[in-house]
Amino acid sequence: MSQSIATERKWLALALLAAAQFVVVLDASIVNVALPSIGRDLHFSQDDLSWVINAYTLTFGGFLLLGGRMADLLGRRRMFVGGLILFALASLAGGLANSETQLIVARAVQGLGAALLSPAALSLVTVIFKEGAERNKALGVWGAVAGSGGAVGVMLGGMLTQWAGWEWVLFVNVPIGLAAAAIATRLLPESRNEGARHFDFAGAVSVTAGLSILVYALVDAASAGWGSTQTIGLIALSAVLLGAFVAIERSSRAPLVPFPGIFRIRTITGINLTALFVAASLFSMFFFISLYMQQVLGYDALKAGISYLPLAFGIIVSAGLASGLTTRFGFKPVLISGLLLTSAGLIWFAQVSPDGGYVSDILFPSLLAAVGLGLAFVSMTVAAVSGVEAHEAGLASGLINTSQQVGGALGLAVLATVANSRTGDVIAGGASQAVALTEGFQRAFMVGAGIAILGAIVASVLISGRASREHREAAQRGEVPVPVAA
Repeated sequence: MSQSIATERKWLALALLAAAQFVVVLDASIVNVALPSIGRDLHFSQDDLSWVINAYTLTFGGFLLLGGRMADLLGRRRMFVGGLILFALASLAGGLANSETQLIVARAVQGLGAALLSPAALSLVTVIFKEGAERNKALGVWGAVAGSGGAVGVMLGGMLTQWAGWEWVLFVNVPIGLAAAAIATRLLPESRNEGARHFDFAGAVSVTAGLSILVYALVDAASAGWGSTQTIGLIALSAVLLGAFVAIERSSRAPLVPFPGIFRIRTITGINLTALFVAASLFSMFFFISLYMQQVLGYDALKAGISYLPLAFGIIVSAGLASGLTTRFGFKPVLISGLLLTSAGLIWFAQVSPDGGYVSDILFPSLLAAVGLGLAFVSMTVAAVSGVEAHEAGLASGLINTSQQVGGALGLAVLATVANSRTGDVIAGGASQAVALTEGFQRAFMVGAGIAILGAIVASVLISGRASREHREAAQRGEVPVPVAA
């Protein structure tokens, strides 16, 4: 059910919530082009530099599910404001860091703040806007902002690094976060589950530890080796902890995630599996395009950042259209179409060449992929909260965010290994560095396209066509669809 507030305040609330989510998504990518400057100033080793990214991803992915449940139990506005303040203060500490340890710790705390505010923000959208056409429109805005955050982050990171210094990719979050927190206390309604007040501590510890260890194993697999004792051991430990979590939840009187509970809705299960594949293809696309532009085409940070403008703009436009398409056709066909278009864009990217040009090798495939990602993001988010009761909104939001973070970490780890392996083989054959890197990127883009196609297959099989049709019909009538398990 929707929270009853004035219509104009609803859209102001959406603007605030979407802006906060934009900063969270942006911060996963904004430091990418600043890494060389950070490495020089803080004397990072090449191996440790990746942890500027990984520390954020690790705590963000590991604590999302816990953050979503805390929002349901303790108050969604309260967790949103608390997460914003923590995020802003950690950003300030990161910008002031004068050693690699200080920066990595600050980035980890940033990720924790993001894990608290992100599911709270999406669940607030869910309870403020009535399910159907109204929520689809709101989630169209949400998807446009969140989907474009990665591209805009790279662009803004290039500008700030070149014009003001790398510290400002972190300092920029401070006034935004603190201002948003102050406005939120006046603008947003408080919303929580008024039922059981017991907190499942054992479940929280086991799932957070299990997810954190899994994300760590995935992001470090490229350097440690997929067959290494470390990687295999950590994945096994994660599986034990997550298995223990399921057992704890089945016996708990107030579980963090009720089993079967929310998974009685077949679409929720299917959409979270699909989200793994969407994120795996998306994260890798941004990563490898950035490397191709800077390492092969020789772009500086500013030029590489500006080159992302068409991609960001394309995602915003297509996400805006996706809300209407979802209301008209249902979320399932829009999601599958988006994944297939994303796959086509990645296949086009796989044709990059060592002496390529911007228009042929970046612009056109970016626009095609942007249309697909906009459609996929919005329809995926609509499906993730479709038919979910208000008291489970934070849980559903935490689940979809967790699926995206784990999928992104897994996709990047796998595709980085694929690219590096191919590059090493080509160099061993006597080819130039540019040719070897390009062939590695080509291979990664093709595998990424396969991941997107696999996501489309999973969506077609597991996401309920009946639920999609009922959502479409109810949205067109202006009604709230009844939750279905099929």
